[in-house]
Amino acid sequence: MSTTSPAARPEPLTAPSTRRAVFNTIRGSLGNLVEWYDVYIYTVFATYLQANFFAEGEPNAGIYTLAIFAVTFVMRPIGSWFFGRYADRHGRRPALVFSISLMAGASLVIAITPTAETIGAGAVVLLVLCRLVQGFATGGEYGTSATYMSEAATQGRRGFFSSFQYVTLVGGHVLAQATLLVQQAFLTDEQITRFGWRIGFFIGAVSAVVVLFLRRSMDETLQKDGEGARRSGSMVELFTAYPKQLLVCFLVTLGGTIAFYTYSVNGPRIIKGVYADDGMTGTWINFIALVLLMLMQPVGGYLSDRVGRRPLLIGFGVAGVLWTYTFLTLLPTVTSPVASFLLITGTYVVLTGYTSINAVVKAELFPSHVRALGVGLGYALANSMFGGTAPVIYEAAAENDAESAFAVYVTVAIAVSLVVYAFVLQRTKNFLDGTPARPGQDLAASRS
Repeated sequence: MSTTSPAARPEPLTAPSTRRAVFNTIRGSLGNLVEWYDVYIYTVFATYLQANFFAEGEPNAGIYTLAIFAVTFVMRPIGSWFFGRYADRHGRRPALVFSISLMAGASLVIAITPTAETIGAGAVVLLVLCRLVQGFATGGEYGTSATYMSEAATQGRRGFFSSFQYVTLVGGHVLAQATLLVQQAFLTDEQITRFGWRIGFFIGAVSAVVVLFLRRSMDETLQKDGEGARRSGSMVELFTAYPKQLLVCFLVTLGGTIAFYTYSVNGPRIIKGVYADDGMTGTWINFIALVLLMLMQPVGGYLSDRVGRRPLLIGFGVAGVLWTYTFLTLLPTVTSPVASFLLITGTYVVLTGYTSINAVVKAELFPSHVRALGVGLGYALANSMFGGTAPVIYEAAAENDAESAFAVYVTVAIAVSLVVYAFVLQRTKNFLDGTPARPGQDLAASRS
């Protein structure tokens, strides 16, 4: 299978200086950090949210709370389409400014939303609507920021600079865990349930406003054609000229996204459940492990610039297939904090093979005029179908003693992506650097 398309030669990117690349990456990353903080603050405070938005004694409150998290992923493909077209037509910078504005507004509304005790079912309706808006914004954030960071990086260091997308994505989860950790240190559980969770969402809203002004000063990376005009792709062109690239983007994401949410969302929830009688222990384990996951991302990106993208992806795929079942069945039985920490941290090492480089791998599949749309849509479709649903599917499986079946499901999804990593990516064209495909060449390893 070849993903090379004869259509549309890529425009050459103006090579930025390392200094400008660093500043643009920082400004782009901070927005990504805040957006993903707003995504993960929901999962971190999920148990407190269910106490406020569902009637006391509701037996399925936990499943319903995570179902709301999953439902927001329905909006991600729509957001990726809207913001992808917007970014490819008007520029990466205005799209990123727009997306974080929506995220800030929705977080503020959640922070002040009355509870079910005050307005009944209306509280859940408002929560769902706000989370749908945030899903829409996040759908646009991933594709646009992945594209921006890949284009803003210096050639030969694209893997390293692009890895900071997941530094900040995981960093958002770290900050959400830190917010809970601080509250657990100074507030009682009853106080967190009553008002502490609102503080978490309010912090997200205020931080987004600050980053909004930082993003307004970023350089624009979308290139113009020879006549000074910006060429913009469309859904029709994406599906007719680049259908194989879009399919590869979807399949590359499939195994990685389900692994990411299984390892980094279900994993911490399992640990919190094991140490439910000592909440600080579980939160500390998760916090430190997530900090290490965040710090591993540049290491993976740097390695990919030296040895290529495919070796890291294949390493993730093989290890994920062999390890996932053991991880999901063993973690709930471990009661030693040290052992729990080592289990989840080792799993994050496996995950880094995907997270650190997936953004640049997808960006390399598409020419610039359709890149934000192609990357965003391919990611969002797989993320909505497999990633965002992983927490609620696991929760339902755990309620029915079917954790083993869930582990098999995740393993099969990773195996599908492993086939793509091993046998398809070596034939793809590197549109980002304009490198033509040659038989047997690992284009993702190009250091151009």
